[in-house]
Amino acid sequence: MSNFYLDNPALKHHLHHPLMRRIVELKERNFEDAKQYDYAPVDFNDAMDSYERVMEIAGEVIGEIVAPNAEEVDHLGPKVENNRVIYAPGTAENLKATTQAGLMGLSMPRRYNGLNFPMVTFIMASDMAARADAGFCNLWALQDCAETLYCFGNEEQRQKYIPRVCAGETMSMDLTEPDAGSDLQAVMLKATYDEKENCWRLNGVKRFITNGDADIHLVLARSEEGTKDGRGLSMFIYDKREGGVNVRRIENKMGIKGSPTCELTYKNAKAYLCGQQKLGLIRYVMSLMNGARLGIMAQAVGLSEAAYREAIAYAKDRRQFGKAIIEFPAVYEMVANIKAKLDASRAILYETARFVDVYKIWEDIEKERKLDEAERAEMKKYKKLSDAFTPLGKAMCTEYANQNAYDTIQIHGGSGFMKDYPCERIYRDARITNIYEGTTQLQVVAAIRHVLTGSYLAQIKEYQAETLSPELDELKSRLAAMTEIYEELVSRVSDTKNNEYIDFQARRLVECAGHIVLGHLLLNDTNGNPEFKTSAEVYIQYGEAEVRKIQAFIHNFKIENLEYYRQ
Repeated sequence: MSNFYLDNPALKHHLHHPLMRRIVELKERNFEDAKQYDYAPVDFNDAMDSYERVMEIAGEVIGEIVAPNAEEVDHLGPKVENNRVIYAPGTAENLKATTQAGLMGLSMPRRYNGLNFPMVTFIMASDMAARADAGFCNLWALQDCAETLYCFGNEEQRQKYIPRVCAGETMSMDLTEPDAGSDLQAVMLKATYDEKENCWRLNGVKRFITNGDADIHLVLARSEEGTKDGRGLSMFIYDKREGGVNVRRIENKMGIKGSPTCELTYKNAKAYLCGQQKLGLIRYVMSLMNGARLGIMAQAVGLSEAAYREAIAYAKDRRQFGKAIIEFPAVYEMVANIKAKLDASRAILYETARFVDVYKIWEDIEKERKLDEAERAEMKKYKKLSDAFTPLGKAMCTEYANQNAYDTIQIHGGSGFMKDYPCERIYRDARITNIYEGTTQLQVVAAIRHVLTGSYLAQIKEYQAETLSPELDELKSRLAAMTEIYEELVSRVSDTKNNEYIDFQARRLVECAGHIVLGHLLLNDTNGNPEFKTSAEVYIQYGEAEVRKIQAFIHNFKIENLEYYRQ
């Protein structure tokens, strides 16, 4: 048992990023809350001290309670009794402990009993929780649904529901259906207005709903009769206290077994419109999904952290042919790559979280007053960066979590295939991360736009322009060479004007951008903290090889050969 914050110096490094001063300045509105709340900070240093203390508390609870419960929770899992979910005992203990520690409602305003912390800290707690138990991370992190409720619900709804979330009640987002997975425009759960009761009634089925027996649900449903596309969908709030929704069954999953994935039946369930009609998918779910994708990035990074710790501990302990296996190049290369991919993943996770913080805070301020030209420009800049980095980060972090878990099993050899070691659970838990909340393939669809419009290249150029320690010049020049290849490949592919061919090469172009962005982020981390130097060296070496592999594939590919892939 340990404190998952204090035993991981990388977290403190990211918590104290220079952009945090701007984030705190915006989030605290000149520290006005200090006049009303005795726990509100009075200045920047006070705010950062609060974040540190709460992260230490989170690290202690997660390290000493959640982590020791993980294996038993994975074995027992939740069950259904009388159409209700019963959590595994360890899960119930985890939820009680995190609630008592004040770790619910971290990012909600203080007027709703939240802590008014930035997204960076919420993501950091999720990172730690996933390292301990990725299934529990899902349950705890779904409190972020309150962010959507806060952004789009009315004040009466905020006052009614958000304090309950801060007090420990759980949430879910009920989106997918048996015939509507990634294609949410196909959602058919029916919403009918009940004039007598002044509410809406929901009827139908939802499937693959994480924490489907939650206390408060955000539900996507078809409110416009006769429609079949996204314009007929609205968002609703369902309160379990009202009744009308039952759990038909819990899915028997490969991993994240502590997190109940439910099939739900709605029978005339009372619900209330959140926001405006017809904007459920077009606006609200898109916002909800972006937040969820950032959360899955954190989950993936936490799993990579867990995988790395298992890999290096076993490699140092296991002896073969008279020495520890960490001494064999085949093994120490795998361990080094796991660590480099972990540090690179964490770098883009917190970069994205900072971007989200700045633009989200400006959106909140805009509800209070009109923004001036400079403020609006800053909001637009960071929103664009958030839109670009979220799919890129989700794709890279989750693919690396899977690769790292795979390599950790390999380092363990036959033992890794047994349930005697946590790496077997980590491997199963990681597999879902590049599937749910949008597969990697869907992230590429979102990210390729930022490749073709030059958004990634523009940000790469900004990173290139930053002044770093002279000892990093050689690595920086190698990234510049990779960028030249990337620019040439983007032009080569886009100049064909062949949409099918562009779609076919999209994944490779996005991966190129990802390797360069992550390389620069690791260089920036190294500039502030030499502990990242090894990971920067290893990752850039890895990224160079991958970019050149992609270059060779695209240069040698003939468009007419697409027919061979259509079979």
